[in-house]
Amino acid sequence: MQKTIFSSMEPSKQFCPNSTCCARGHIGAGNIVIHDRKRERYRCTCCRKTFSARRGTMLEGLRKPTELIVIVVTLLAYGCPIQAIVHAFGLDERTVASWRDRAGAHCQLVHQDVIETGQLDLQHVQADELRVKGSKMVAWMGLAMMVKTRLWLAGTVSLTRDRALADRLLQQVRRCAESLKALLVLTDGWAAYPGSIKRAFREKVKEKPGRGRACLCVWPQLHIGTVIKRTQKKRVVEVTRTMSYGSQEEAERLLQQSGGGSVLNTAFIERLNATMRQRLAPLTRKCRQSARRLRPLETGMYLLGATYNLCWPHHELCKPTHEGRACTPAMAAGLTDHIWSVSELLHYKVAPPPWVESKGRGRRKKQAQPPAPAAQPARLRPLVRLHKGVLCSATS
Repeated sequence: MQKTIFSSMEPSKQFCPNSTCCARGHIGAGNIVIHDRKRERYRCTCCRKTFSARRGTMLEGLRKPTELIVIVVTLLAYGCPIQAIVHAFGLDERTVASWRDRAGAHCQLVHQDVIETGQLDLQHVQADELRVKGSKMVAWMGLAMMVKTRLWLAGTVSLTRDRALADRLLQQVRRCAESLKALLVLTDGWAAYPGSIKRAFREKVKEKPGRGRACLCVWPQLHIGTVIKRTQKKRVVEVTRTMSYGSQEEAERLLQQSGGGSVLNTAFIERLNATMRQRLAPLTRKCRQSARRLRPLETGMYLLGATYNLCWPHHELCKPTHEGRACTPAMAAGLTDHIWSVSELLHYKVAPPPWVESKGRGRRKKQAQPPAPAAQPARLRPLVRLHKGVLCSATS
């Protein structure tokens, strides 16, 4: 007789996903118990609701083996074309595309929960944008990275290369940064960058005491550099380096402190652009994987960015001059203490915000009044007539 082997279940690491539960998002509170080991379901003792162990992960609702899904997502993160995966594993092309989009959406939540926490002393950031030639469309992908740890910070996709693209990109970088720290931002010669950087990195300051609104002031230690390259016959013949905002001395100090070279440059973000073009199939030049919509570009970008930050050891960080050990950008930034596997990334759960009891402010709601008695039918209603100015019943 074959013996059934159940997977290990740990209720202490789970939280209630019910949005109406008073204990939602609480980990280790003792309110989660095992409901069914065979189906891998938990139960919350507060709201009495049950939920699957896959709830909140990329694998929720999928019936294919977990090992197959992890292998397919790993191949997608390395730039393997969808058609090759379809022929190798006998899957449907729409299934593989759906797994890519689900994995990318899940990696976006992981990025927001792990990277965009406002705890990073960025020091030196480089930003650039990629031109994506799709099927009957041209899109733009903005990218930004932290030079010291090679951490990918932000990415956004748009059909137009306008100020809104730069604003979204730099606002995402701002959500990663610790407030009021010395920061150097290097970009190319696009005129929209300096204004977007100033709008992103500013704080509310009350200049005069008393009543009145506070004004938004740019960080005092913000420095913006611009690197413009002039090419001729696809070769760089001239490089112009200028400071758009801040001082040259502080910029050179931050460059030396972050290990970003001795002069203003955008070499690190250009290397990340090359990694994106190598591992994201729609970005490969002269290929048959052209994107038709922005959604595959965005989900593929987050899938590659999350695995780049958390799963793949960086070659430069493994040198003795840096960490000297197998290290990912997230480990170098102090966001995690180990190298994540792709399975761990897909099983990661983002806890919802904890439930907060309402303070009961505002006007009290009116109490519901009991409904009025129903009117009697006309045939049972007593007849009333007027007799000499006096109301009399017909039955009297």
